[in-house]
Amino acid sequence: MRYLGIDFGTKKVGVAISDEEASFAFPKKIVAIEEALEFIKQLIKEEGIKAVVMGESMANSGEENQILKSSKDFAEKLKVQTGLEVFFEREGFSSVEAHRYQTDRGDRDDSAAAIILQRFLDKKKK
Repeated sequence: MRYLGIDFGTKKVGVAISDEEASFAFPKKIVAIEEALEFIKQLIKEEGIKAVVMGESMANSGEENQILKSSKDFAEKLKVQTGLEVFFEREGFSSVEAHRYQTDRGDRDDSAAAIILQRFLDKKKK
């Protein structure tokens, strides 16, 4: 079963996919927020994605922040338009962790999406 991971932002969306065995997550692409829904729907078809995992953005206090509201709206649209289940996985410090692995300059949203997805896959294995 192949999963898709999403690191949702205000301007860009990082996307990652898992392998067929749902063991490993790999960065796929970074897309502009305006293009994200159509890109993801197409990727779901092309890659045979069966479920989606989105980063759950929370304030340090543990309360919901503005990004989480927008990402929940996006998740609902994705659910309605694809029929797939959308899970949320805490994304705390995923961008910082992505920086540790991807040391070259540039955006790391796709790597952050892979980290979020990998956290979900690891929990699922236990």
